[in-house]
Amino acid sequence: MDFQIRSVFNLLILSSLFCSLASAKERTGSILFIDGNSHQYLRNDVVQSRLMTPVEVGAAVSVLLGFAPPVTLSAAGSSKLNEVLMPNPFDRPGAVFLLEVTGVNDLVASENVMSSNAFKRKFALDSDKAQIELPGEEVSVISLDEKLGDFTDKELSDLVSWLGGSYIVNGLESLNGELIIPLASGANLKLHMSKKADREFIESLLTLFHNSKRAIELHEDLSQAIHGPAELIMGHFHGIKALQEQYGREVVQQGLELLVATLSKMVDSFQVAYKGQIVGVIISNERSTLESEKLLNVMFTSWPSARWLAEAEGSNATDTAIMEVALVRKTLAWLTGLILLISTLIGIYLLLNMPLTRDTLLYSNVKLD
Repeated sequence: MDFQIRSVFNLLILSSLFCSLASAKERTGSILFIDGNSHQYLRNDVVQSRLMTPVEVGAAVSVLLGFAPPVTLSAAGSSKLNEVLMPNPFDRPGAVFLLEVTGVNDLVASENVMSSNAFKRKFALDSDKAQIELPGEEVSVISLDEKLGDFTDKELSDLVSWLGGSYIVNGLESLNGELIIPLASGANLKLHMSKKADREFIESLLTLFHNSKRAIELHEDLSQAIHGPAELIMGHFHGIKALQEQYGREVVQQGLELLVATLSKMVDSFQVAYKGQIVGVIISNERSTLESEKLLNVMFTSWPSARWLAEAEGSNATDTAIMEVALVRKTLAWLTGLILLISTLIGIYLLLNMPLTRDTLLYSNVKLD
């Protein structure tokens, strides 16, 4: 009987272990770092073996924007940042393109497609979310997720032309045409706006395309300032999941290939607009969450200046306490001024009544008998 109980207990332990391993496998993804074309801000000469967490990725984004990482970052996390970022703290791009892609665990060796300055690293989802702490007055955050509302066939045609394809407009009904886009593999991806999954995927691509152009236009305005703010361009792409729910592996793979081509052209546009002073960070994972949920969220912080530190601590004090503090300060000021006045008068009196033979400072060259 004891042997049977022990066997069942061991079986439960093994089952829980396998389940935890499977869960750990599911809660991993990949992160793609894309360096600037004309300047190196990232290190790819170190063996990238350790997994990065959302907190560490958020800290890396903060440092790339030119700010200090959060004080809560562990020593292991700081070591991982040293493996990714160049050590010079005075040479940061000040601009980051951050995108989270859900529904895919890996962007299919996209570091060879995106840029020769890209490298990939494993991503561990040890926590659901992390915060990117930034000073609000010094950072411009541009969202790539703003909905377009009502778009037209003309905007769809512009997107497809940008991707090298064609859009066959339905003459009887608007926004009901067919998109034919050639892929790098030689195949043609055909999507029809009348199909729900195709429409969601295309709308997600169109949102990225439209908002990336808006981000470049905003950067041109901000670059006119003498000391422009740091710029964070961030978004969340969920169009792959729409294809996964409707089609098989082949169509999903083609959709992923089109996404990689879109991101590659976006990165090239950003590099030209920012003159190489921008770093791309693309996170991909298969987690199934709501579209509005993101792994990384921006939290604006503000620190009081040094002259207001004492005031901030007693901001909730009563009127009586404030009056007492003001009285003490005024008394100290009057006492200090009175002491300085008395000292000055005594010094003048002693100077005027000092014998000439004792005043060596004024009459050092005078020889008296």
